[in-house]
Amino acid sequence: MQLWVGLGNPGPQYAMQRHNVGFMALDVLADMHGFGSVQKKFQGWVQEGRLGGEKIILLKPATYMNESGRSVGEAMRFYKLGYDALTVFHDELDLPPFKVKVKQGGGHAGHNGLRSIDQHCGSDFRRVRLGIGHPGHKDRVTGYVLGNYAKAEQEALVDMLGAVSAEAEWLARGDAPRFMNEVARRQQD
Repeated sequence: MQLWVGLGNPGPQYAMQRHNVGFMALDVLADMHGFGSVQKKFQGWVQEGRLGGEKIILLKPATYMNESGRSVGEAMRFYKLGYDALTVFHDELDLPPFKVKVKQGGGHAGHNGLRSIDQHCGSDFRRVRLGIGHPGHKDRVTGYVLGNYAKAEQEALVDMLGAVSAEAEWLARGDAPRFMNEVARRQQD
């Protein structure tokens, strides 16, 4: 069993913000792969399903980004999972828009959702970094991250989310390099 967490902020006013791309990724995954209905658990929203032979629990914390670790920690304890079973999908300033990279462990690089998970669960978990690009100056980061995707970005966003979902079985199998290669290939088509 694996726990896949999408980071974002709850509420319709945040739905299209760059900071919510982790929520978006899980929504597309659940739809594309026929995951079960949404249940309120662990201070968040949970859906269960399978990718290949793997049981996957999708979790979107309802705690707001800065407290995501409370929800994630609760789910990890309930299912008695180790860090090797945790994957977190999140926005990444240090990647060009719509690039996807997988990383095992590491720091939080100022990302408040990752910081909270680090505090509650440790930092040795797998991260699916969904590139949003950088606005150019650190003073503009907050407004950029909390800003909505532009209309001109919608097609590339849909393509990225579709590619991540279509190739998610590689991630479930533990083959991050193949997952990244297949996602990049789909985005080039």
